[in-house]
Amino acid sequence: MRRRVKALILVFGFVTIAFVTRAVYLYTKNPLLESNLQSVNTQKISYQKLYEKNWQTIKNEYYDPSFNHQHWNRWHNRYQNKIKTKEDAKVAIETMLASLDDPYSRYLTAEEFAQQNNSITSKISGIGVSIVNDAGKIVVVNVIESTPAQFADVKSGDIIMAVDGKAVSGLSLAEVSNLVKGPINTFVNIDILRGNEKISKNIIRKEISIKTVKSSNDKNIGYIQITSFISKSTPNEFLEALENTSKTKGLIIDLRGNTGGLLNNAIFIANLFIDKGNLVSIVGRNGYKYNVEAQDTNVHIDKPIILLVDGASASASEILSGALKDYNRAKLVGTKTYGKGMVQKIISMPNETGLNLTIARYLTPSGNDINKRGITPNVEVKFTQEDIEQRKDVQLEYAKNMLNDILARNN
Repeated sequence: MRRRVKALILVFGFVTIAFVTRAVYLYTKNPLLESNLQSVNTQKISYQKLYEKNWQTIKNEYYDPSFNHQHWNRWHNRYQNKIKTKEDAKVAIETMLASLDDPYSRYLTAEEFAQQNNSITSKISGIGVSIVNDAGKIVVVNVIESTPAQFADVKSGDIIMAVDGKAVSGLSLAEVSNLVKGPINTFVNIDILRGNEKISKNIIRKEISIKTVKSSNDKNIGYIQITSFISKSTPNEFLEALENTSKTKGLIIDLRGNTGGLLNNAIFIANLFIDKGNLVSIVGRNGYKYNVEAQDTNVHIDKPIILLVDGASASASEILSGALKDYNRAKLVGTKTYGKGMVQKIISMPNETGLNLTIARYLTPSGNDINKRGITPNVEVKFTQEDIEQRKDVQLEYAKNMLNDILARNN
């Protein structure tokens, strides 16, 4: 049975959604964002006018002109003279957005908008752990290397019980984040439960550098993992990974658990492997279709490639996967991808808030609409319960064997 839980990187409170399947944590539903870092709009307006500004923006830019088969004007005066506080505005705007039945369009409070911008710039302040809310328990699922949390010996599986003496039971992930985050070089005390042992950790807060690309070599096979497309540094990190694996004869690119991020990042990386033709088609509000064509680059990679994908490979991951599969530039191994074929635009709003709004859908180069359908891999490889218990990465092993066979045939 698959349970739905929320996940959070406890470095500056950037929230994502996660699915937990047994012991395998798969992060998903980061929006595919059309634009890059947005400046904060410091204009101060009344909360009533902030609601009206969001209403007008949605009316002008939302991709579905039917607004989920409703008259959008009905929301214009829905809360007339009723919105007095920040919380009133949040509830009203979120209620209005909910009527679109679009899980990807969302209102961002000032704190959430700052956190999203921080994730794009990779400038994040905190201790360096990822957590999930698992049946009411705040559980550490990952400790980022060379961060204060690692130096303090925080471990995956630790359960956070209290922060600075305040019990976290019943609190949301965002609320726990607000307790943990704070100025750089200040300390936070965290009480954790590890097995049956209660441990108290006094951890200094630091600026955390988040890398989204990792690479390694195994004889003739290079391995590149892209954990996210959200950072503006992802393209340079990927180029560095290509350099690190340049002497190998075959390449595995791991997109499992990669929930997407910035549209331009996916296009940039796809263009490194495809030097001619349409990389992705963007279909706008009135059916206008724009093809993103490959540009000439100085990078020419002709080695065989295998992409690892799973049910959490979404949005930008699917743009890259769809392009490489459609051009037969790579073989996909794993399980069907998530199926998110929508594009969001980051819109800076007054009062330092923001709006991530769906403005278009996209098609793969062959014209396939993968929204709610996903991309089927060339070879399906699933984890068994035994694989999970023994921590065997059968998908990666299959990809290595498959790539070795391809290399042997090419010799």
